[in-house]
Amino acid sequence: MTTAASTEATTGAGSQASAAGPFQSNRRLAGILLGIAVAFTIAVLVGARLVLQRAADQPVAMPVIPAPQASSTECTEFIDALPAKVLGYGRAELADPAPAGAAAWQKSSTERVTLRCGVDLPLQYTTLSQPEEIGGARWLEVRDTAPGSTLATWFTTDRSPVIAVTGDTASGRSPVEDIDASRLAQVDPAPAPAPLSQLASGDATACRGFAEAAPEHIAEGFSLVDAPLADPDTNTVAWTAPGREPVVVRCGVAAPEHYHAGARLAQVNGTPWFEDSASGGAAGAATWYALGRAAQVAAYIPAAGGNEVITNLTDFIAGTVPPA
Repeated sequence: MTTAASTEATTGAGSQASAAGPFQSNRRLAGILLGIAVAFTIAVLVGARLVLQRAADQPVAMPVIPAPQASSTECTEFIDALPAKVLGYGRAELADPAPAGAAAWQKSSTERVTLRCGVDLPLQYTTLSQPEEIGGARWLEVRDTAPGSTLATWFTTDRSPVIAVTGDTASGRSPVEDIDASRLAQVDPAPAPAPLSQLASGDATACRGFAEAAPEHIAEGFSLVDAPLADPDTNTVAWTAPGREPVVVRCGVAAPEHYHAGARLAQVNGTPWFEDSASGGAAGAATWYALGRAAQVAAYIPAAGGNEVITNLTDFIAGTVPPA
């Protein structure tokens, strides 16, 4: 009896061991696979960090652009005193031939900030501009108008030499917050005339009440500017948006100088518009004339305006200026 019971007990234990074997093997295999996955993840992270580090260590190529004061003593001293980091990006070496009065900071090939000293004030700096004071200096933000671009350049408007800093607005923070331009000499340069202000005047009889009827917004982000930037006496109205050129409309100007019979027109809600591409202005901007009204109306539309601006302007003009 004792022998039989011992044999039965031994057999049962053997069966339990065999049943547990596959389970233990699966656990061991899962542990091995998990270890491989963790090791692979660590390797990817380390590799990505090395790639980013190598990109950050690459010299930044900056082309030569017009910068009349770039080689001045003021710019040299300013560049030498710049911080080691901007937006958390480390100071980068410039690729040869490095232009005078330039500096850069970068984290990767797409995350970088560049600076130029001694440049000219931008065409966008006009009597309608509203620079913002940051760190003791006044900066004018000019956003890139290329489709999908989130880049912008900030220009000092009260310092000499003029500083221009380019960075990505997607970061949510302006790079000029880390750059002290207040130590440069303070100046008060005269801004350029507002768009349309130089146009010859025409019959403005039909423009009565034009400026007072202007809507608060002419497109998303573009808000009405109060007097004296917008002038009811000259039947001029303007809307501005952060980093964008203003939208300006003026009633009672002379007929467009470059218009001729057979010129190409654009129809918007029944109103023909003539684009005077020879009128000048910043890149991408144009002066348009709404034809067929009792008074000649001109509009300055920046590249960022798009169809929304000219459509809303058409409705505004049609509701305030009677047809010819």
